[in-house]
Amino acid sequence: MLQPPVSWAPDTVSRVPYALFQRTDVLALEQQRVFEGPVWNFLGLEAEIPAAHDFKTTQVGRMPVVVTRDADGELYAFENRCAHRGALIQLQDYGNAKEHTCVYHAWRYDLAGNLQGVAFEQGVQGKGGMPAGFRREDLGPRKLRVTSLCGLIFGSLSEDVPPIEEYLGEEVTARLERVLRKPVEVIGRFTQVLPNNWKLYAENVRDTYHASLLHTFFTTFGITRLTQEGGVYISPDGGHHASASYSRVVQGTEAAYAEQAIRTDNQALQIGDLSMLRSVDEIGDGIVLQMLSVFPGFVLQQIHNSIAVRQVVPTAPGSTDLEWTYLGYVDDTPELRSLRLKQSNLVGPAGFVSMEDGAVGGFVQRGIEAAGHLESIIELGGHDTKSQDFRATESSVRGFWRAYRTHMAL
Repeated sequence: MLQPPVSWAPDTVSRVPYALFQRTDVLALEQQRVFEGPVWNFLGLEAEIPAAHDFKTTQVGRMPVVVTRDADGELYAFENRCAHRGALIQLQDYGNAKEHTCVYHAWRYDLAGNLQGVAFEQGVQGKGGMPAGFRREDLGPRKLRVTSLCGLIFGSLSEDVPPIEEYLGEEVTARLERVLRKPVEVIGRFTQVLPNNWKLYAENVRDTYHASLLHTFFTTFGITRLTQEGGVYISPDGGHHASASYSRVVQGTEAAYAEQAIRTDNQALQIGDLSMLRSVDEIGDGIVLQMLSVFPGFVLQQIHNSIAVRQVVPTAPGSTDLEWTYLGYVDDTPELRSLRLKQSNLVGPAGFVSMEDGAVGGFVQRGIEAAGHLESIIELGGHDTKSQDFRATESSVRGFWRAYRTHMAL
């Protein structure tokens, strides 16, 4: 248990203790109860390991994981930890191998993570070796249950997590299928280091309130504003969400931002290549921006024609790795692929839009340094975690904390 326990008012997700973003013991408990608990963790894309014997390495929270595909196309995932002395089994990010061998003492594992060979198991000339009763089948790294949906690979250490569609809920599943409706391929990737706790980024991607206030590019160039039609869809347990905005502006709200007199529309900003702002309505529903999250650490974005998945990886109480993977459809025309690559400049560490997200979490982390006994206020749009047909709300942020409290038993 947490020692001393975090003080959190009962039955609320509208006020969140800052101590949750600061403490090492909280991070350790999150590893046990969240990432290794009854959740589906994003592991990667089937497009990243398309062929027999392909593999990739990834993280489940702070636990390193190997994801593989066998000769029959079956997907497996296991802890990237040798059963012998705990070294990483696989050191490469991606590759193709019929088995995996620990570099330290050459213990060998098959594609499902089963221990297949121990170097000098019988010793040398009858001397040394493993003792009587040693059984390879009793040893090995922890194995994850694996499932896939729309080309996304998820894994869980728990036997209690429900099927992925049930886990996400009907509405969020439909919103995921809306974007990943046909085969994709990777067109770019990178890792962004964030100077803040992972949960601050989990809040950020669910926070429709900040998007047109923090990101001047959004409002200046008309990509998204709170005055545009849209809404927030939240799973029954609160943990997953999808927010969407349309190009259409709600009638009578045209002057709303000017009336607020806040930093949202900088007429001095210019962009040299206006084709960056051109958008093709590929799906035909008029949605220009959709952000989708899966608890605990997966994000799917569609910003105009820029499609990407993001994986949130905690590294310390005050730091996070954000793994970005940009996607295109396999059947993209050359013109559409060029547009996707150009629009990838909208998001990321130096993106015209989301550059600020890489900094603002650090501003919070620094701002609460001496306020661990206090709490944040998350009350925009009320206190519940229901889906809403507008975006001036923090309901999906509260949804994250509702799921978090449930899993953490806090």
